[in-house]
Amino acid sequence: MATELVHIGFGNILAINRLVALTPPNSAPTRHLIQEAREKGLLVDMTSGHRTKAVLITDSGHVILAALTPETIAGRAWPGPFTRESAPPKPQRWGFHPTAH
Repeated sequence: MATELVHIGFGNILAINRLVALTPPNSAPTRHLIQEAREKGLLVDMTSGHRTKAVLITDSGHVILAALTPETIAGRAWPGPFTRESAPPKPQRWGFHPTAH
């Protein structure tokens, strides 16, 4: 299998075929994952001093911080079906219907 490289901003390149998950950094579980990776020495900061907008988790357990959004990185890695416009509609909550008044 060939290594596929993707530019994730500010001159940083990522081997995308090693990626397991791509998530925004604002949930509590993701923040705990970042802290745990920092303590274990598995955190890689690729933000170049900019605000973290995406957290990437690799198959080796490394946690990578990126300054581009998850949507931007996904669009660069898998052009086509992973764009916001072609994403499936979000499921409706129980008891909520958009046309009900």
